[in-house]
Amino acid sequence: MTLLQYQRESLIRKVFGVDEAAARQSPVASGTTLLWLVRHLANAERLWIIHRFAGGEKPPPMRDTSHDTVDAALTAYQRTWADVDAVIAAAPTLDEVSVIADDSGHLALRWILAHLLEETARHAGHADILRELIDGVTGR
Repeated sequence: MTLLQYQRESLIRKVFGVDEAAARQSPVASGTTLLWLVRHLANAERLWIIHRFAGGEKPPPMRDTSHDTVDAALTAYQRTWADVDAVIAAAPTLDEVSVIADDSGHLALRWILAHLLEETARHAGHADILRELIDGVTGR
């Protein structure tokens, strides 16, 4: 959990302080924005832990972030951490398997956490590049 939290906070640092217009700006052909990355990761954690692992409500599909605010996206992401971390803490072991299977079957919490760590680190790297392209800000 420590590494996942480190990567979560790394993403937050990349987005914090950027102005609203820049958070919606995409200097890359894919159209990826800083706001989209934050919303995507919150959605991914809810999908994998709350829904698939614990059997809770499936998060709604990603919505258009063009009218979102940086503060609202960051706050929602941080609230997601609390919900997700509570589910993880309640699991007896990391070998506990998901309630809902995917194409690979029921997955262990350990595998899900490794996947979320990879996903979060990858997107924190994307945010780092976007932020540098947008306003030159670099660093962890």
